[in-house]
Amino acid sequence: MEETFVPILILIVLATGFGLLVLVLTHLMGPRKPSVEKLAAYECGVVPRGSGTLRLSIRFYLIAVLFVLFDIEAVPLFPWAIVLRELGLFGFVSMAIFLVILLLGYVYVWRRGALEWD
Repeated sequence: MEETFVPILILIVLATGFGLLVLVLTHLMGPRKPSVEKLAAYECGVVPRGSGTLRLSIRFYLIAVLFVLFDIEAVPLFPWAIVLRELGLFGFVSMAIFLVILLLGYVYVWRRGALEWD
């Protein structure tokens, strides 16, 4: 029974050893006294100005959340399309119901004006 756990134990030891090795090497090879340029924030080559607490419109977040929502709901379409022949009529009807609900949600969001960017 113990011999089945030997590969797992070896993997744990190797992963822990590699992590510790990387930490020690970065500590030994890293800069001793970092310069002001190294400690400065870097964002796409532009020197930051201001406090960095820019207030954004709530519409930005709303559109981002809606994009993620509709993007994630499209994920089941790929495996369904692959096994459609095995699922038969039941699989087709269940996905049709899912798509109708998804379409109704999209139409609701569209009618409410959540997708409008002013």
